Amino acid sequence: MTRSTTAGAAAEPLPSPKERRRLREAKALSEEQVADAVGVTRATVRSWETGRTSPRGRKRALYARIIAPEPPEAGAGAAVQAVVAPEAGAVAAKPEAEPVAGEAKPEAVAGEATPRPEPEQGLSAPRPAQAGTAGVEAAEAEEATGTEAAEAGAEEGRGAAPEHPGERGFTPADAFDALYARTAPDLVRQTYLLTGRRALARESVERAFQLAWHRWPEVAVDRDPAGWVRAAAYEYAMSPWHRMRRRHRHPDAPPAEPGKRALFRALLDLPPAYRRTLLLYEGVGLDLPETAAETEASTPAAAGRLMTAHAALTERLPELAEAGSPTERSALLHERLDGLARAEHVPLPPPAGAVRAGGENRARRWTRTAVAGVALLMLLTGLTLHTAPTHYEPPISPAERVGGVPPRGGPQKLTAQDLKLQKTLREQVAHGPERLVPAPR
Repeated sequence: MTRSTTAGAAAEPLPSPKERRRLREAKALSEEQVADAVGVTRATVRSWETGRTSPRGRKRALYARIIAPEPPEAGAGAAVQAVVAPEAGAVAAKPEAEPVAGEAKPEAVAGEATPRPEPEQGLSAPRPAQAGTAGVEAAEAEEATGTEAAEAGAEEGRGAAPEHPGERGFTPADAFDALYARTAPDLVRQTYLLTGRRALARESVERAFQLAWHRWPEVAVDRDPAGWVRAAAYEYAMSPWHRMRRRHRHPDAPPAEPGKRALFRALLDLPPAYRRTLLLYEGVGLDLPETAAETEASTPAAAGRLMTAHAALTERLPELAEAGSPTERSALLHERLDGLARAEHVPLPPPAGAVRAGGENRARRWTRTAVAGVALLMLLTGLTLHTAPTHYEPPISPAERVGGVPPRGGPQKLTAQDLKLQKTLREQVAHGPERLVPAPR
């Protein structure tokens, strides 16, 4: 028995939606080129890259060959090492920043994924297009031990037997706690720069990690777990529904130092999408294609937002206007963002165990609420079916008094002549022409 071509193509593995876009832009392919090669529309390719749909059959196999994802890295601790890798911090050290979107090289705007310069030694260990943030010293001190623990417990975290039977297994909770310990403090500072509200920043990071724990099988195998959590925290923090909450309606008081106050107000005056693009590119240290992918925009659109944000900050901050080149301006802006994130007192997030327990309790409450709602609906439906009438009963009109009508009299006593006439009418035929002939007297 032979297998069909469609069945074999349907099993073709594909990377995550964000990784699909990154691979396409790394090969300098546009959406139109991929669509023409696969035989679909541009909207279909964009739907594949946003995760709304996935290709099937022969198109899936052809699309997988076009984007050509690299095979996953071998090794027992590869997956867990990716999970516990330090977060791209709120403000990563960036000695040489890339030129801004409009001032950048044309190939960067066209979608060529050129890696940004890695941070200097002495800071947190470089990550792909990312680097460490606030709390760098502590992250460096724990870097070696955390990596060794991740490698030793990788197989155990995935349900396999540990390499050393005497050691404690590296469970999914341990991997989550390691990711949380390294990324949560810096992510709170990032979100504070994005929103200007300390309480909202802490709440957004907590909700993002609760969602990550709820979807941990998906997050643990993601190419960038820290980026997954960062995107979830940014989306929650930028939700317009927070304007209806009194505690988050207005931003916190600006810093006391004049320079930091000017930067703080200039950031909050930017539109949210422009502010997020600037923070990802200049603060976190992502390159332009990755910034565009995380903000769900095209690379030229992200470049335009970055240009507009740079122009607005240059007008408000004289030291940026005095910078000699775009590289110096970008490095100075990164330094100012880093200083603003570190100088402000941002509340620390709750412990990792409390976040996991809070997420589980929240999911349990929502499950119980949904079950209770369904049970109540079923009860009301059964009660309605039991008490509802089975046939239509016309309503009885209420009695009312009618005026102006004479009282109804009883029947009169019939005379002999009336009785005779009544008898005659009953005996005669009721139909036919005979009724019209007068009877003789």
